[in-house]
Amino acid sequence: MNEPPTIVIDQNEVSVYRSLGAPSKPCIVLYSGPDAGQRFDLDTGPQIIGRLPEAQVRIDASGVSRQHAELLVGAATVILKDLGSANGTMVNEVRVDEPVTLKDGDLIRVSNVVLRFHAQNSLELLLHDRIYRQATIDAGTGAFNKKFLADALKQEFARSRAAGRPLSVIAYDLDHFKTVNDTYGHAAGDLVLRLTTDIARAELRGTDALARTGGEEFTIVLQDTPVTGAVELAERIRAAMESYPIELKDPDAKLSTRTVEHRQTVSLGVAGLEPEMASELDLLQAADRALYNAKRNGRNQVSF
Repeated sequence: MNEPPTIVIDQNEVSVYRSLGAPSKPCIVLYSGPDAGQRFDLDTGPQIIGRLPEAQVRIDASGVSRQHAELLVGAATVILKDLGSANGTMVNEVRVDEPVTLKDGDLIRVSNVVLRFHAQNSLELLLHDRIYRQATIDAGTGAFNKKFLADALKQEFARSRAAGRPLSVIAYDLDHFKTVNDTYGHAAGDLVLRLTTDIARAELRGTDALARTGGEEFTIVLQDTPVTGAVELAERIRAAMESYPIELKDPDAKLSTRTVEHRQTVSLGVAGLEPEMASELDLLQAADRALYNAKRNGRNQVSF
């Protein structure tokens, strides 16, 4: 019988979550479905739960209404009310007919989807965060994984299409990465992947999503961003990577710690949401075509 995976919690994280008085927002955590463990931090004001692309707690599941329920988040309380949903809203398996003030640990059910309310940080919340990260984060680089990208891009495509907002995608590929592995070894290749991911992430906003989609292939989803802004960002990433000196062990120095300087270049393709695009796959494929053009035309450049 296969043993369940071990969840390792860093001691520093435990200390942070145990700290009394540490600032934290109330949040909702998904307890069921393929995205179990996903966390939604709640800002002050009304927060919609539902399938609506603009919903703050967006749940794309059958049986969930577009605007299923509303959370009224105040300074000290969070009140939940049903918005006339077809399948109702439950708190601790009691149907919500009137607004209910939530308590820490309350279970909320919208249709067949179960969520849990957390009024503050806790070790249990930390555990759910860690489980969710293990399911959505690429361990080698710290970027999101391919599954997360597919879900995030689908949601952003629907939201942008419904609201008439711009959406752009950057697809990029590290140039001649196989040569790095062949010349310096796979440990050096892993280091280059981590450092270049950090370089790209440093240029992004908090709302941007960076995902690893292949060995040395990455995609960035940029909400509310026109193509012109995405091209400018891609050029900043390209220049930052090219100018960053990466120290790798000299393969010819067998018995010493001598290093050589490596400059990793990158090719990037940019695409923006167009009226004729039927799905998020059309947008992703347009970015991939632009990336192919950048590589075909000599690499270390941005194409759109």
